[in-house]
Amino acid sequence: MADRALGRNKLRTALTMLGVIIGVAAVICTVAIGEGASESIQAAISNMGSNMVWIEAGGVNVNGVRTGNGATKSLTMEDAKAIASQVPLISHVTPNIDMRAQVVFSNQNWSTPVRGISPDYLYVRKVAVDRGSFFGQDEIDRAENVCVLGRTVARILFLNDDPIGQTIRVSNQPCKVIGLLEAKGQSATGQDQDDTILMPYSTVQKKIKGINWLDDIWCSAISNAAIPEAQKEIAELLRERHHIRTGQPDDFNIKHPEDIGKAVADSARMMEILLASIASIALFVGGIGIMNIMLVSVTERTREIGVRMAIGATEKAVQMQFLSEAIVMSVTGGAIGLVVGLASSVLIAHFLQWPTSVPFSAVLIAFLFSAAIGIFFGYYPAQKAARLDPIEALRYE
Repeated sequence: MADRALGRNKLRTALTMLGVIIGVAAVICTVAIGEGASESIQAAISNMGSNMVWIEAGGVNVNGVRTGNGATKSLTMEDAKAIASQVPLISHVTPNIDMRAQVVFSNQNWSTPVRGISPDYLYVRKVAVDRGSFFGQDEIDRAENVCVLGRTVARILFLNDDPIGQTIRVSNQPCKVIGLLEAKGQSATGQDQDDTILMPYSTVQKKIKGINWLDDIWCSAISNAAIPEAQKEIAELLRERHHIRTGQPDDFNIKHPEDIGKAVADSARMMEILLASIASIALFVGGIGIMNIMLVSVTERTREIGVRMAIGATEKAVQMQFLSEAIVMSVTGGAIGLVVGLASSVLIAHFLQWPTSVPFSAVLIAFLFSAAIGIFFGYYPAQKAARLDPIEALRYE
């Protein structure tokens, strides 16, 4: 009976359901984008390294002023060796010296990040060599001019030629290419992880930057559970080595990618909740539309209600008829909204290259919420129809 009643005014029914359709679709798209962003963040954290602990040279925030990288020259290679030998919860340690340099080969040139690191970098940062080889301790001890290229740098400098064995100029130093890294693609923040050159830290330190300190020390803990204790032991060791008295701030920062990722993920989650809340307003607007149309329907069918009640229809039967119509509109609108939302999520991922993920719980909640909207906003018109006086209803013109 509800289907037949709604079918008499197809256009009005479709327009009434539109609010619910848009609301459910908007909620699904919002959740899909938010979940996709969260998964990308987790993938980026995993991609950064295996149980990574990051020690950065520099002070902490003091009255809102952050001293940051380069403000202090507190980390040395001796610190890295001490961590490797005296902190048993750390399995691998690599120094890191950052810089940006102009690299040249033949008539091609490119500005790219250059990292001075040790062979443990491959394990700590989950990097692999695709072709050629990686430098070892001998090259580090002799500060040899060798390098391993990321895919982006190799493509720009050598086009389709083989870079292995060629000599490029990094800043003011000739450098032999001995290897090519596996492609890693973009990070969650959009940074090209293949736009890099890896060199022995001693070469970058002595020949290119001319310094005797480190920008960072990257470590890998023996397990994820060991990270908090490893951070504590590293902090105690470095405070002792740097002769920092009790009460004085550290001249280093110890970070873990999951801490950074958690903060970013929390922000993304709050934005997702905010957008989903805004999108759910459309569901309430759709519910108000359902209530409005049902009140109009009760007015239009007053004589019909009077006839039904005169021949024996109970108040509950009349109430269920109109409540069923409201539920049919909201559930049908919700089902169509789910299809539209899922299709929109796929299109967003395809055309905008934005990762999306729709958990089953979000689909179920959106559908049940749309049904609840129908019950909530359809109840009052149904009650009004059920409480009509049959005699007055039959007299209604």
